[in-house]
Amino acid sequence: FPSASQTEFDFVRRLIEEDRIPDSVTIQVLTQCRDALIDRTFEAIEGAPHSIVHFYNSTSPLQRRVVFHAGREGIKAIAVDAARRVKAAAAARVAQDIRFEYSPESFTSTELDFSVEISRAVMDVFGASADAPLILNLPATVEVSTPNIYADQIESFIRQLPDRDAAIVSIHPHNDRGCGVAAAELALQAGADRVEGTLFGNGERTGNVDVVTLALNMMTQGVDPELDFRDLPALVRRVEHANRLPINPRHPYAGELVC
Repeated sequence: FPSASQTEFDFVRRLIEEDRIPDSVTIQVLTQCRDALIDRTFEAIEGAPHSIVHFYNSTSPLQRRVVFHAGREGIKAIAVDAARRVKAAAAARVAQDIRFEYSPESFTSTELDFSVEISRAVMDVFGASADAPLILNLPATVEVSTPNIYADQIESFIRQLPDRDAAIVSIHPHNDRGCGVAAAELALQAGADRVEGTLFGNGERTGNVDVVTLALNMMTQGVDPELDFRDLPALVRRVEHANRLPINPRHPYAGELVC
């Protein structure tokens, strides 16, 4: 989130300027749908060979009323205007491979038809197609229901979305109710294409979905997550060193009392 603080901006710049990003890696940056923050985000990724610009605005009835004092059309205008600004900024950087991602933040608390409507409007700005799909990220920003309800929402969204092939449906489960992994597993079965998560669940508040547990759960069911966890103890040591947060000794697969 390079527009959120100088520390994060400098971190992204160091990755780029010191050539620390492997060729096979695409960095992803996050920004709210605000002009100054979008501009700052593009400053941060200047020169990055491959990047994803992920922009978002909140869409739930509560936040529309309390935060934005706007109706559906006003909220949709925020997303569309931001999409146009992101598209123009990327077009000015022809030497860089920049992809786009949009989130209707608070998806799980937003009316499903409005989530589809605002996502479709953003897709139209980019001319999304099967050859150039837009990543549509559907977050459980706050985990407000059981995993099966989240999966139902994902499935219904996919069924109602025109031009399904023009979107990569991404999920972003939080772990407020302790169900992040289960929500991700069910959402994938419901048709999602992509998962955003964190190593050992180190994310906001109670954390984001733990991609280690999720991936190894998939492996036990015969689905190859294409992630290399052959030396899990070494990964634990590296993450603990970097984050200064210990992995619980009973953490699935990775805890010292488990592995």
